[in-house]
Amino acid sequence: MATELNTEHVITINGLRKNYGDVNVLKSVSLNVRKGEKIVLCGPSGSGKSTLIRCVNRLEKHDGGEIIVDGIKLTDDVRNVRTVRADVGMVFQHFNLFPHMTVLENCTLAPMRVRGASRKEAEVRAMEVLERVRVSGHASKYPSQLSGGQQQRVAIARALCMSPTIMLLDEPTSALDPEMVREVLDTLTLLAEDGMTMLCVTHEMGFAKAVADRVLFLDQGEIIEDTTPAEFFAAPKTERAKRFLSQMIHQ
Repeated sequence: MATELNTEHVITINGLRKNYGDVNVLKSVSLNVRKGEKIVLCGPSGSGKSTLIRCVNRLEKHDGGEIIVDGIKLTDDVRNVRTVRADVGMVFQHFNLFPHMTVLENCTLAPMRVRGASRKEAEVRAMEVLERVRVSGHASKYPSQLSGGQQQRVAIARALCMSPTIMLLDEPTSALDPEMVREVLDTLTLLAEDGMTMLCVTHEMGFAKAVADRVLFLDQGEIIEDTTPAEFFAAPKTERAKRFLSQMIHQ
């Protein structure tokens, strides 16, 4: 999908390192993300994809290097972390909705507590967003009353209710039945078309081809390919990426 990209970097990562005990999950990863850019991260299990995006909003504390989001450097300063998290939406693999709250309550909680919105303001915004992702008719239901695809669209709506400048998506379709994948991917495509900056970990290669401006291929904690979807799918530069794509085709 051709897009006119802003040259402003909204995420800058320099020499990022993350360890779990003796395991080096991320090895000096560097990356710049421009405003409005859509980046798909792919690679084998355990390559560091999810850890990378979780470091961007400090869900994981990095062990070395630096991360700067919208001009704010992520450190142990709790105020900086809160500021970044307020502007960075996160959508998880398993939805993470509050089961004891209705769809509407799930969507209004953070704007009221973090942004200081009134209940009326939060509810108006929530209904607008729920309409946008086509689940407004389920506003009074609880998560258990929804399909997996509907729950994930509510999770996307909940993130959007904070009016984020960046969306991080950690395998948003991997917990869904195949027939529910398309409705979530369609929702994400709409967000991409609206110009949202997105980092998405996914194995949905069709989505990567249609939406991404760049594809990052990670292996063993390193970005070993950083290229356009056309180049990545037509002529991957590394043998590891070629094997990965071959396996994806034959699944």
